Amino acid sequence: MSTAKEIEEADWWDAHPEVITELFLRAKKSGKIKRLPLVRSATKPITIRMPITDLDTAQEIAEKRGLPYQTYIKGLLHQALERERRAG
Repeated sequence: MSTAKEIEEADWWDAHPEVITELFLRAKKSGKIKRLPLVRSATKPITIRMPITDLDTAQEIAEKRGLPYQTYIKGLLHQALERERRAG
């Protein structure tokens, strides 16, 4: 049976998938792992139109964080959707 602290930690990790992604990418880059495991469910490629300035900003921030920009945008979108879902 899980303790309250373990449940709280699991909830935190669930709410911060971008941290997991960043940790795995760093481990891959340093050679500690050979391939990234499937962390979440299957993905589906989509195409969206967004302002060029927003894309440029996302690319700049992602580069500073050492992340692929699409991974960064996906993490931001996930966070926003989770907030909206919780707000009901």
